[in-house]
Amino acid sequence: MRHKALTALAAALLAVPAIAHHSFAMFDMQTEATVVGTVTEFKWTNPHAFMALDAPGDNGVAASWAIEMTSPNNLINGGWRRSSVKPGDKISVTYHPLVNGRRGGALVRVKLADGKVLENK
Repeated sequence: MRHKALTALAAALLAVPAIAHHSFAMFDMQTEATVVGTVTEFKWTNPHAFMALDAPGDNGVAASWAIEMTSPNNLINGGWRRSSVKPGDKISVTYHPLVNGRRGGALVRVKLADGKVLENK
């Protein structure tokens, strides 16, 4: 009887979904910066949407940027749609920069070419 109870308990514990924690330690959440560029990629994926863009670098040559976003469900609540941003769009991105100084960060908001602002909620 005890063996059956332990087996049932083990099965119940394994059935409980794991809760993942995503750290923001890689971003400087106290700082906001802005980059203006052209979208090269937009992924509407879980657990985080993602976009890449090219923007003029210090030497005038295009430099690639990687911007992490929240989940599509949260973006929808903020007014986003899968088609809100697409490759070729010229946008202004406000973001929390990576602490390692590389070109990228966590999205705060996007200003589209038509002036519409979409938040990363």
